[in-house]
Amino acid sequence: MLSVTIDEENYIAILEPDGPLSKSDFESATRIIDPYIEDNGQLNGLIIHTESFPGWKSFAALSSHLKFVREHHKKVTHVALSTDSVVGNFAEAIASHFVNAEIKLFSYQELEQAKDWVISRS
Repeated sequence: MLSVTIDEENYIAILEPDGPLSKSDFESATRIIDPYIEDNGQLNGLIIHTESFPGWKSFAALSSHLKFVREHHKKVTHVALSTDSVVGNFAEAIASHFVNAEIKLFSYQELEQAKDWVISRS
């Protein structure tokens, strides 16, 4: 499951996975985030907050994740990874080559610092 919360005051989407990600998780995230961007004209940043990376349920879920990134990477300028997973280090280094967003890694406990970072870049 993927919980999506919109911090409407700061125009930030916070994504919190709880278990392996499914195709429907990314479809649901799109149904929440896209109308918000359409209505508000912006999304200052996206925060992925997870203690450890849960992986994907299937190849279709991985494909949906890549599609989500492809469709949103020009709409989101800042991505904070708030995680203790080693995947965070890999994602920060590799993703910067494929997306326009500035990416920064924080520990799982540093969610507020991640929010502050996104806000300071807006």
